[in-house]
Amino acid sequence: MAEIPVAQRIRELILSGELPPGARVAEAAIAERLGVSRTPVRNVIPALAGEGLLEPVGRRGYAVRRFSVEDSYRATEIRCVLEGYAAREITARGAGEAVIADLRDCLAEGDRIFAKGHLVEADEEAYARMNRRFHDTIVRAADDPLLTDLIQRVYSVPFVAPGVVAFNRISREDIFPILNSGQHQHHAIVDAIEAGQADLAEMLMRGHSGPARKSLGLDAAPDREPLPVAL
Repeated sequence: MAEIPVAQRIRELILSGELPPGARVAEAAIAERLGVSRTPVRNVIPALAGEGLLEPVGRRGYAVRRFSVEDSYRATEIRCVLEGYAAREITARGAGEAVIADLRDCLAEGDRIFAKGHLVEADEEAYARMNRRFHDTIVRAADDPLLTDLIQRVYSVPFVAPGVVAFNRISREDIFPILNSGQHQHHAIVDAIEAGQADLAEMLMRGHSGPARKSLGLDAAPDREPLPVAL
């Protein structure tokens, strides 16, 4: 069985509440808990801070950032509106063969993950990597510095960036159809972009927030009580 990446394991500890909001993330303690050396923990902490999961405390330390389900829910909606704009822009002016080829390559990678009809542990990191590349390709192709800056700010809200997934809130059996549905949406988005259907590409991209929220258990309406792990 492939080793689960350290960053992924820490994300899951945060999402499950085992590392609660405000908890200090000490390299030595986390390394001992995960059964790894301090080096990989030290290496991933800045990236997790960049994802909005950790925040600086003191001179050199980090702690789990406090956030609510509403924060992540609304930020995911905003993310998809911005990405919808990006999809519309690149479609309206013609995405170009290189962009389409990159997106088709992402689709092929995702199809390989779902072809076996179930998910295994290693698929979490593989799906996250593919999903981030898919979304980054569309945003990068829009070639709009302001749009890129706005999207990066939204990505800093915990569990909103497309490369952040954690399978531990939902069983693999239940998460398979959610992510598989998202993969079908990916196909439809690329088909619309390639066909020059700008309105459709934007609509599909804006409607793509559902699988993202459901896969993390963040699909409760914002006016409901926050999930226990959101804190």
